[in-house]
Amino acid sequence: MFSGVPVLKGIDFTLRHGEVHALLGGNGSGKSTTMKIISGAYPLDAGQLFLEGEPIHLDSPRSAHERGIYMVPQEPHVFPHLSVLENLGMGLPFAAAELRRRALPLLEEMGFDVQLEEQSAFLSIAQQQLLEIVRGLLRNARVLIFDEPTSALTFREANHLFERMRRLTEQGIGIVFISHRLGEVMDIADRISVLRDGRFVLSEARANLTPHDLVRAMLPPDAVTGKEEAKREPRASRSDRPVLEVENLSSEAFSDVSFSLHPGEVLGLAGLVGSGRTELCEAIVGLDPHASGSVRLAGRQLPHRTPSLCQRHGLVYVPEDRHAHGIFLGLPSLYTISASVLDRLGRWLLNERRELELGDRFVRNLNIKLNSLRQPAGTLSGGNQQKVVLAKALAVAPRIVILDEPTRGIDASARQDVYRLIRRLTDEGVGVLLISSELEEIVNLSDRVLVMRHGRVVQELTGEAIRLDRITEASFGLAPGGESS
Repeated sequence: MFSGVPVLKGIDFTLRHGEVHALLGGNGSGKSTTMKIISGAYPLDAGQLFLEGEPIHLDSPRSAHERGIYMVPQEPHVFPHLSVLENLGMGLPFAAAELRRRALPLLEEMGFDVQLEEQSAFLSIAQQQLLEIVRGLLRNARVLIFDEPTSALTFREANHLFERMRRLTEQGIGIVFISHRLGEVMDIADRISVLRDGRFVLSEARANLTPHDLVRAMLPPDAVTGKEEAKREPRASRSDRPVLEVENLSSEAFSDVSFSLHPGEVLGLAGLVGSGRTELCEAIVGLDPHASGSVRLAGRQLPHRTPSLCQRHGLVYVPEDRHAHGIFLGLPSLYTISASVLDRLGRWLLNERRELELGDRFVRNLNIKLNSLRQPAGTLSGGNQQKVVLAKALAVAPRIVILDEPTRGIDASARQDVYRLIRRLTDEGVGVLLISSELEEIVNLSDRVLVMRHGRVVQELTGEAIRLDRITEASFGLAPGGESS
């Protein structure tokens, strides 16, 4: 339970000896929370864990390790300036000679061809993951959890990893495999379970399932038929001159992305976590200095972009992590609201009257609930903190607003306020680029939708094609109808 909201709702999950049990679900379905409970990182609020039929209590990852449960993280935890042997021995009581004696046969079995004295900084991602697996085996792991293990691997490296996973299952080790790649799941899994909104909605032998069965299970019951969708009238005309044009934008997390955004249009940007959505938007506003390609604002190219330069040209970005990048938690809320326009609030000295007038205007317009503008932003509710961050962005009177997960962590009432704000902005001719992991938001608010997968735009949807099933299929790499693409 987070902030009083239950994430998991009475789930039952079973892992058998010597099987690969794949765990699927959309963003926010509860996969990571489930595995963090099983691996000891999160405590249970209710329910019971059993290992080999015996009840167990886990209060830390260490206690899970002692019972033979080990999680291989998506990003391996490797100390680059230590040797391979030193990394393997982290948290273990063995002397170097004993550690070497135990590790060598495991390394050979895993096909980990590396010198134990070698510095770990020189290991590839695939080798780092093997190092993590051997760490688990050194703890006599009976349960291994793989969280998106192939996200940074080549096709050949992934196949080698699957071969090693099969060797582990032949020894009776149970493996939980979390992945967004349905083709891999269908290749490696013995059983597949699907989480949706904190509940298991499907658990079945892989042989009885198709990729389309899995996508359907991840969607609400009426999503495939489109019952939840209202007819929309596009607010923007494609004949309007674009306010934002992105052409062949590329960087480490995405490649060759091109699109345009028109005045008064909501362009939804959908995709799974890790698809490159946030990194793309950061590159657009100049937070990624290594990005190549072109960005034009109202026809004007900005080759050397910075957030402040983009803001002067009418482009603002509301980041996903408001605490880290959007708000002054320990200072009066007014200071966050006015931070983007201090140069407009007095030539030499800050005009406090004008600053207060600005704050009052946004408190009224955005329905911000606070005692006074002097109230520290950190004492506001999550929804009101988000509105303060939005007020800071809107104070510059932008022509383009990029909203990255604008309703994450806020209550239903504040969500509706954000939705009304988006509609008001588009009515005023502002172009909105909307990232959201809540696909219902994308469906209900967007005039067009771009779906990203592995750093590329793989689908553009318009009009009646903007449906949950179409977006989900494209996010998971399926063609309409469920065939892998």
